[in-house]
Amino acid sequence: MDATIVDGNVLAGMLSEMFETDATMLAGSCGGCGAEALLAEAVVELDDAAAIVRCRSCTHTLLTVLRTPQGMRVVFGALAELRSG
Repeated sequence: MDATIVDGNVLAGMLSEMFETDATMLAGSCGGCGAEALLAEAVVELDDAAAIVRCRSCTHTLLTVLRTPQGMRVVFGALAELRSG
């Protein structure tokens, strides 16, 4: 199964189940390079089982959103901080 590369806007629907706000408008800091950006600006590798969210500046994995039979699961990687606006 090949992953599709898209931008962080794909996270809006996926994370709406976990956050009451549009998750793409949350700002994050990369623990790898220190870059700060909205999740909408991240690079996302997307397939049927997961979305791997990478820093656009250094490509570290910020977080992974997994679709499991039990529901959505978020695994945090190099995401140092996530905040509104």
